[in-house]
Amino acid sequence: MQHLLKMLDLNSKELEQLLNLSDQMKYEQRHGISRRLLEGRALGMIFHTPSTRTRVTFELGTHQLGGHSLYLPTEAIQLGRGESIEDTARTMSCFCDAVVMRTYAQEEVDELAHFGTIPVINGMTDLADPLLALTMLMTVREKKGRLDGLKLAFIGDGNARMNSIIVGALKSRMNVAVACPEGYDPDDSVLDYAAQVGHFEMYRDPRGAARAADVVITDSWIPVGLENEYEQRLSDFRGFTLSSEVMNYAKPDASVLHCLPARREEEITSELFDQHSIAIFEACDNRLHVAKAVLCAVFGL
Repeated sequence: MQHLLKMLDLNSKELEQLLNLSDQMKYEQRHGISRRLLEGRALGMIFHTPSTRTRVTFELGTHQLGGHSLYLPTEAIQLGRGESIEDTARTMSCFCDAVVMRTYAQEEVDELAHFGTIPVINGMTDLADPLLALTMLMTVREKKGRLDGLKLAFIGDGNARMNSIIVGALKSRMNVAVACPEGYDPDDSVLDYAAQVGHFEMYRDPRGAARAADVVITDSWIPVGLENEYEQRLSDFRGFTLSSEVMNYAKPDASVLHCLPARREEEITSELFDQHSIAIFEACDNRLHVAKAVLCAVFGL
């Protein structure tokens, strides 16, 4: 696997290998096993948008594996002053061994991979958040012991995270149901893929999506950069709050996960968040192990 740009690029075998490698990374850390697999390697981290979990996990993960990371907010490099993605890709290829890019447009990550000569990892775009999807799948598999045949429900905005989780879950042979308001559906490429695979349903009512679910996931309704749409989105998503009432339609032992950061009493009630906070922050912890696994995978280690 040379790059990780979106979940649609992975086949089922590659996805399972990444999950297994993430499990291995977690086991090694828990048992004090240290392997400096990235000794002498440098990871460039180009971030257009603010981040807590993605930045921390890649900086810490690279360090734990013996490598070095460079945090590069766009306002601090020439990309923020108009240098092209093509020239940035070639420049980064001179100095770094791989790049993580967190930006708005998927096309920028795709161009970086096309023009550069080093592995590129998508840290999140408007279309895809593959690292988050891998993290959620890893956590569900830990909690439930398997993925095949389980039902995953996602309630909220058809954003990058929902797009990636739909694809990853279907590639893991899960049944998937989502609930979105009109105008907030997943990307057409994801819906086309889901139509080909089957085992997918889309609802306008969260209760329909949650029915008989083994795991229910939600995310903030307010993406980075769209804070000016706050009031409109609150209105559009009225009735989509994940609550105990909605969870009554899921299986009695269903798990609740949140992509984070959370806006309590908007996409999820405080009561439900606190009730499932252990699992939610287990998933947060798993992001580190997924980041390390992806780094090793793109380097072929």
